[in-house]
Amino acid sequence: MILIYTHKITNRVKYTLDLVLSNILGLKVIITDDKDQFRLYEGPKMSYCFRPLDDEVHLTSVDFLFQTGIEEQELKVIEVDGLPAFFKTKETSLFPFDLFALSFYLVSRYEEYLPHIRDLYDRFDPKESIAVKNRFIKRPLVNLWAKRLKGKLLLVYPDLKFDKRSYHFIPTLDVDNAYAYRQKGIVRTLGAAAKLGMKFQFKKLAQQQKVVFGLKHDPYDTFDHLNHVHEQFNVRPIYFFLVADYGLNDKNVPFESRKFQYLIKSTADVADIGIHPGFISNQNVDKLEKEIKRLAGVLKRDVTKSRQHFLKLTLPDTYRNLIHFDIQEDYSMGYAATIGFRASICVPHLFYDLDLETATELKVFPFAIMDASLKFYYDYTLEEAKEAIDEMVNEVKAVDGTFISLWHNESLSDEDIWVGWKAIYSYLLETATK
Repeated sequence: MILIYTHKITNRVKYTLDLVLSNILGLKVIITDDKDQFRLYEGPKMSYCFRPLDDEVHLTSVDFLFQTGIEEQELKVIEVDGLPAFFKTKETSLFPFDLFALSFYLVSRYEEYLPHIRDLYDRFDPKESIAVKNRFIKRPLVNLWAKRLKGKLLLVYPDLKFDKRSYHFIPTLDVDNAYAYRQKGIVRTLGAAAKLGMKFQFKKLAQQQKVVFGLKHDPYDTFDHLNHVHEQFNVRPIYFFLVADYGLNDKNVPFESRKFQYLIKSTADVADIGIHPGFISNQNVDKLEKEIKRLAGVLKRDVTKSRQHFLKLTLPDTYRNLIHFDIQEDYSMGYAATIGFRASICVPHLFYDLDLETATELKVFPFAIMDASLKFYYDYTLEEAKEAIDEMVNEVKAVDGTFISLWHNESLSDEDIWVGWKAIYSYLLETATK
């Protein structure tokens, strides 16, 4: 256990100390603003304030965690012992910057509440982020600095007890389109056939006809293979099913399809299931409620996990909507355009609502790498994809974090643009479970 003195106990302070010291490092923490209690305490202790009280272990603070509201911050990124840092301090302390302020700024996604440029799909553009601009997007900076803090504390208190955190792997899959050709309904099937014919894609047209008439396996129906490899590597995945009505960006099998519903039920026997809210549901809570009820009706149980389709995440609105409908875990914290750590952290953590200045019960599970990012945004070869997987897995293992991957059933089809990627997923599972 460690006693932390701070001159003002705010929600930001409590959240951040719990995040870094308890969640990441496994320390039992007591926070006090009583100077006498702190001075008389004879066990491990540290002060977090503007200046030390005596000669104790001290981390100098800036004013950030003692503020309320959201305003532009003047951030100058410096390098400290080979790692990026900001919120520089002048006083002598464990570090020449405010480690807790840095952690809160990154994990709360403070910059996403500020005015920023949005991308084609009305999402926060990663190019706007401090992590991309300063080239630490591929490093879980909050975990890395927490590990350095642990080292400093052990130098002073070698008997200080930390609960051991172990590396963990969670494979997740989005089912945007369960089948390429099957179960689409007569109108969509005929429309797709006409489109293929007009584009002179006769090979694909022949494939579509064979699949529709049961003469060939649907290329997106990779679920038996997924079950096999997950069992082979002894992992339990999470599938996020899109059950939205048909739309421009929501083109899954119609929810009314009995085969599609059976797929969801049978998958729930070997995996955890979450909702994949449709593109429009981010602005339409009625649609979100409808989709959650649909999935719960098929599963015959509550839906508690979610990941946004197209990673449509608008803070704090998206998370408030999920909380309203009793979602407990969200897996949307990551980017499509780049691999890495959107919140610079690789452990599950509670969402902090900056507008309300309070920690919520919604747990955020950040992912580090996605198949579509490697293929469409980086245009990686198969070997380059393997190198990227190695890099992300190693970053997470180095800090005993939780490595979360995002894949799609269609990328295991081994056809067209996805030729060879079936083996890449097996490589991912093998690498992540070593």
